[in-house]
Amino acid sequence: MAHSAAPRTRRIGEQIRRDLAELIRAELRDPRLTLVSTTSVEVSRDLAHARIYVTAVCEPGERAELVAELNRAAPLLRRELGRRLRTRTVPKLEFRYDETVERGARLSALIDAAVAADAERHHGDAYPEDAE
Repeated sequence: MAHSAAPRTRRIGEQIRRDLAELIRAELRDPRLTLVSTTSVEVSRDLAHARIYVTAVCEPGERAELVAELNRAAPLLRRELGRRLRTRTVPKLEFRYDETVERGARLSALIDAAVAADAERHHGDAYPEDAE
């Protein structure tokens, strides 16, 4: 699944993302899945497969079970998606947890800590501007 998808597969991926977000809330009765957010969808060129990236407000240990539950519900979601999409084929759905948001937050925190440490280290090096 290429990152530089053709306009058609990008458009279908975005439609799948919107529809799945609605279907997960409306069709699945698991209360843990109400906080799932669909961040992106990668669709293969032949529209046979779609990789759906999700995030959720949950403990790190619950992520695998959450994704497993979504993958168990994938046939139901695919069938419902087929009723909404105007394509000949409906991709097979594969859910994965999207760690990019958390990775970005960790990197941002590391950068902030490095800047603060650098500022603290160089605080005593500055010359007073009004010194005579």
